Amino acid sequence: MKKIALWSIAAMLMTAMPAHANDKLTVLLDWFVNPDHAPVITAKTMGFFEREGLDVELVEPADPAMPPKLVAAGQGDIAVSYQQTLHAQIDEGLPLKRIGTLVETPLNSLIVLKDGPIKTLEDLKGKKIGFSVSGFEDAMLGQMLKSVGLTVSDVELINVNFSLSPALLSGQVDAVIGGYRNFELTQIELEGKQAKAFYPEEHGVPVFDELIYVVHKDKTDDPRYARFLAAVEEATIYLTNHPDEAWKAFIKAYPNLDDELNRRAWADTLPRFAKRPAALDAGRYRRFAEFMYDNKLIRKVVPVDTYAVEIR
Repeated sequence: MKKIALWSIAAMLMTAMPAHANDKLTVLLDWFVNPDHAPVITAKTMGFFEREGLDVELVEPADPAMPPKLVAAGQGDIAVSYQQTLHAQIDEGLPLKRIGTLVETPLNSLIVLKDGPIKTLEDLKGKKIGFSVSGFEDAMLGQMLKSVGLTVSDVELINVNFSLSPALLSGQVDAVIGGYRNFELTQIELEGKQAKAFYPEEHGVPVFDELIYVVHKDKTDDPRYARFLAAVEEATIYLTNHPDEAWKAFIKAYPNLDDELNRRAWADTLPRFAKRPAALDAGRYRRFAEFMYDNKLIRKVVPVDTYAVEIR
């Protein structure tokens, strides 16, 4: 009887004990939550992170330039960043490594109005082009112009301070570089105009990953990262198969994003998410690093395995 009583007490204590807590993981986003983050949001809203034993906190940045720097300083686990930013920060000596891909094709583009004067890239000669961030956008534009026998000196560059669509719609500029094809094209259409995009990867710019996951270079063996990528992969496949259900969960979590622009951006971005987020195309990274080197955006091309890894 004593044994039975002891087993009963032990069983009661075990029942009363809380379940083992999931491992916490902090993900610093590149921007405010938007459809570009659909796989990560879906992994959270649909319970894929929880299934992997993760408690993931998504943090929107006060300063979009800070997430990779914070991760490099140990003040966050994973940062969503850009491939071109990674190359530049590796060149600066930041201790970062890419562990996965979120958006596996460029979103960046050069955008004009369909009823405007620009029908081909050759028509840009002597025209005004708006930009927001110098450096990579200059190099991208320079390569696109070079593909049709022009140079940056053949155009007038105007800094429009992130007001790409308004600058184009108001006639302040004839084209804008750096507009996202999954957002700006729709935004302009919702303003009553039709726009056209020229894609850098079709005009001499090497294909690159638009959004990636980066971590501190000394922590790539953290077992949480493999589970994070497994959950993101599962979420991406779910998104592909059930986009409407995933959208409903997305706007339930972020009701302020339930509008026509985000609804259409959701659909436009779906084909661009990495179905194998952990997979690494070393050739793509090497080619893009060479492009950045040729355009004097980095000082040297270093081996891909020093800043990118495929977690198995």
